[in-house]
Amino acid sequence: MPLLQVLRPALPILIGASVMLTLSMGLRQSLGIFMQPLTRDIQISVSDFTLAVAVQNLTWGFLQPFAGAMAVRYGFRPLMLIGSLLYIAGLALMAGAHGVVSVMVGGGVLIGASLTCTATAVSMSVAARAVPETVRSTVLGIVSAMGSLGALLSAPIGQVLSEGFGWRVGLAGFVVLSLLMIPAAWYAGRIDSNPLPKPTANDIGNVTAVTVAKTAFSNISFVVMSCAFMVCGMQLVFLTTHLPSYLEICGLDPMLSAQTLGMIGGFNVLGSLFFGWAGQRWNKLALLGSIYILRSLTIAWYFMLPATPGSTLLFGALMGFLWMGVSPLAAGAVVEMFGLRWQAMIQGLSFMVHQLGSFLGAYGGGLLYDALGSYTMAWRIGVALGLAGGIIQITFALIRPSQPPMLKAA
Repeated sequence: MPLLQVLRPALPILIGASVMLTLSMGLRQSLGIFMQPLTRDIQISVSDFTLAVAVQNLTWGFLQPFAGAMAVRYGFRPLMLIGSLLYIAGLALMAGAHGVVSVMVGGGVLIGASLTCTATAVSMSVAARAVPETVRSTVLGIVSAMGSLGALLSAPIGQVLSEGFGWRVGLAGFVVLSLLMIPAAWYAGRIDSNPLPKPTANDIGNVTAVTVAKTAFSNISFVVMSCAFMVCGMQLVFLTTHLPSYLEICGLDPMLSAQTLGMIGGFNVLGSLFFGWAGQRWNKLALLGSIYILRSLTIAWYFMLPATPGSTLLFGALMGFLWMGVSPLAAGAVVEMFGLRWQAMIQGLSFMVHQLGSFLGAYGGGLLYDALGSYTMAWRIGVALGLAGGIIQITFALIRPSQPPMLKAA
């Protein structure tokens, strides 16, 4: 049966989830373009700004399991609507900032709390529940691909507004874009009326959240995936936070940072589609490990050479292809291990570990730059840990292989 025919009943839900994801992730990933003008204007340090980003990631990570549990109890729609309002409030507070407190509360706490209700874990849970198992990984890749368009659109918009009218107008433009999250959340919330499919042998049933957490962390495959996921968060948030600053230090055109973030967003689409398709056919955990290794090699290649516009755009393309491809793989792996009912919470537990790495990537990168005057030590640490995490992930996946849906069906 053609994929579109299978998906037609779920299209409003999938489109809503995709739009919500593209805005929540795209706007967040583009905040780094405001770092240099914002810190100069309101006289805070780079490490102050990156601490706010780090707080955002910690808030997102540590609240994500609770948001997943709330979705089980109260439904996805109210959760996503509240998250959309928090995002709007956070950007508005950041746009009007005159000191570090507003940046910390707006860009850190409020946006971080919003992401628990609107970003990857929730949107992927909505999409996974809306479609049959035989096309689930492919659909997760499609939703992740649509979610990747956010940086492609928002980074250039923010950069143009910031250069032409100032960083406050750039952030005000982000506030306007974030208003679209409200109708997107409403349509995605239709999933609450869809019944859960018949449970499989691995599904966790109607138990307490504490029991779910204990079950997840007693599964060694889940623990290894989550630990490797921490390195993933460290690498990605280091780049989204510090790459614009690095390019400015190298004397390159400030618009190049927005173009590179846009390039990452564009190639995110191809990577998400490919890894969603691949996860339907091959071991998802081994694919995750290969992404971490390839990312690390790409980062090492770029930072070892003098930065040029050409190498920077190529770097953005390569990293983009390897960026959001982790989302359909991680979400699909969680469903295969534990089922659909508690997917948002269990994925949130893994994401909590991911965000510890994000904290280190954002704030640690800022501290190392303030202390050493360069990003050399920061990228070297990221490359070493990425290679180690990828090798361990692949090794364990080969020791304890799982069968993807297409092989099970065969």
